[in-house]
Parts: sequence; C-alpha cells; structure tokens
Amino acid sequence: MESLAEFDEVVAAHGTLAQYRIQAVDLTDRTDVLLTTDTTGAVFLGCPMSPEAAARAGASGALVFPPVPDLPFDPYRAFVYTPGELFDSLDAGYEATPDACSYAWFQQTRADGDIFGSMLRSIHDDAVSDALDELLVGARVVGVMGGHAMARGTAEYAGAARLGRELARTGFTVATGGGPGAMEAANLGAYAAPFDDGMLDEALELLAKAPSFRPSVTDWARAAFEVRERWPDGGPSVGIPTWFYGHEPPNAFAAHIAKYFANATREDGLLARSNAGVVFLPGAAGTVQEIFDNATPNYYESRGEPTPMVLVNEAHWSEKLPAWQLLTSLAGERAMASRIALVDRIEQASQALKRLTS
Repeated sequence: MESLAEFDEVVAAHGTLAQYRIQAVDLTDRTDVLLTTDTTGAVFLGCPMSPEAAARAGASGALVFPPVPDLPFDPYRAFVYTPGELFDSLDAGYEATPDACSYAWFQQTRADGDIFGSMLRSIHDDAVSDALDELLVGARVVGVMGGHAMARGTAEYAGAARLGRELARTGFTVATGGGPGAMEAANLGAYAAPFDDGMLDEALELLAKAPSFRPSVTDWARAAFEVRERWPDGGPSVGIPTWFYGHEPPNAFAAHIAKYFANATREDGLLARSNAGVVFLPGAAGTVQEIFDNATPNYYESRGEPTPMVLVNEAHWSEKLPAWQLLTSLAGERAMASRIALVDRIEQASQALKRLTS
C-alpha cells in the first residue's frame, strides 16, 4: 500500500492488515484502526504513526521501520520525485532546496564512511527503482542520451528539444539522464508536445536568457519554472539523474524524476528501461560509456531481442570520438547489426528509430 486511500480501502474491504506491506503512508490519524486491526506479519516502511500504534503493531508480529528523522529525503518513498518536490524553496536559492540538501547529506555521509548512511542510500535507491517500474508499466520508452554541456540558445539544444517533442507525439515515453544540456532539451520537447509548435519556439527564447546551470543553478532553474508557469500541464517524460554528479542539477521539465545516489544503478536502470531504443546525441565520456553499456546486452541478447540504437552526428561519432566504427565491428553478424544506425542530423533520428523498430 502506497497511499492513505489504498490503506482505507484495504481495511474496509478485508478488515485485516496481516501480511501487507505499507510504504511511506502517514498513519498518524489511523491510530484506532491500527489498535483494532490484525497486523500479523505486516511490514510498515517509514510510516508515521502514534507510539501506541507502533508498539501494538510490533507486539502483534509486524515489522515497523520508523521514519528516519532529520533527513532531507525519505528513504522509504513510494513514488518518484516531481520537479516541484526537488526544487521546493527555490525562492530562497537552490542551496535551500531538498535536491541541494540531499546532495550535501550525501557528500557528508560518504566522506564519513557512515554505514547507516550507506544503508539509507541503498534503501532509497531500491524504493525509487520500485516506483519507476510501477510508473513505466506498459510504456514504450525511448532513451535520449547526450552531454550536459549543450547550452540553451544553441541550434543543437533546439534540435534535441524538437526530437523529444516528435518522440512524445509519436507515442513514446521519453527518458533521459535527467540533467541539463541535451537531457533537459529532450525533456523540454516532451513537455511541449501537447502545445502548438510556436510554444516550443517561445520557450527556447525564454530559456536562452539563462544558457547554463553555471554560474547560477538558481537562475537556470527559475527560467525553467517560468516556462512551466506560462504553459502549465505539459506532456510527461522521465528524468533519471543522480546525486553522484551533484554539481549537475536535475531539470524541471521531466514530470517524473527518479533520482538515485548510486550512479551505476541509475545508468543501468535508464538503459534497461529504454525498451523501444536509445538515441545518442553528441557527448563525451559519459555518453560513450552509455553507448557500450547499451551495446553489451544487445550483443549478448541478455535482455531479449536487441533494441534500436541511433547515433546522431556522423563527424562526432566517426571522427572526433569514433564509437561508430567500434560499434559496427562489435555488431558483426550478430542480431544487433540490424538495430544500429548512424545519422548526420538530429532531424533524421526519429525516422531512423522507426525504421529499426519495424
């Protein structure tokens, strides 16, 4: 159970909580229910409740994992994050937000080597993975990978945004690494998908006033929320960032943000969930790593049939960072050979993805 409404529904329908798992539900107003309902074998994960309710549940055979005080995040959370949640208190500056405070906590506990902190990070990341899996049931997910350095106001950023919009309008769920640059642009495009084409052009102009998250994350984030306020209720997409790279803030255009402490879990999870393929925009070391992290299960077919991989910008991937030659050599006569493509222009990426999918 992940909500109070669900809790009430189960109690009303079955009259028992025995063997149920209740996750991050505030039960402070359900003391009477907890004192009179069978909780044998139940597990309460981070559920606020009265001391007498907790004592009674424990005595009747339930496991009660209480909320952990003084944390900037909930390790037992039942849902992925929203931009408003991570950027709460942005008016006081980015340093005051839960996102920045969680990164500061991560830095401190990692430096201390605190085993309790390590345990909390692991619990949190597992909860986020569970929430992300629930969110994406039945979705056709296309990952869009690219560097964080792509600046707002550039032709490349606008192209990545148009790609995200086209993918969303085609019916795909756009998923990115959730950060700035190419990642933000693709999430922005998905956000713009329900609006007329002029909306994206205007949004790009507004965002260009704060081209980068450096030197001010606050100004960069405020520009994004200005766009969201002017055009509310944009299209959904997913961002999967990490506090491991805490100097890179999450972007505000992904409706659903699955933020992790462990970057390895985040990287593998993003690629594994991109079941309809991945588009790789120009990037540096991180994007190169993602190409071959995705190629490996395609090569061995360890996740089933190989999924499409589209690399964008021939000069970048053939000359500057010649990943394409290695990728085609690796593919050889494997099944994945028919699922890879290199295109020169970003406008060609969506069509290439469709061709490889058919």
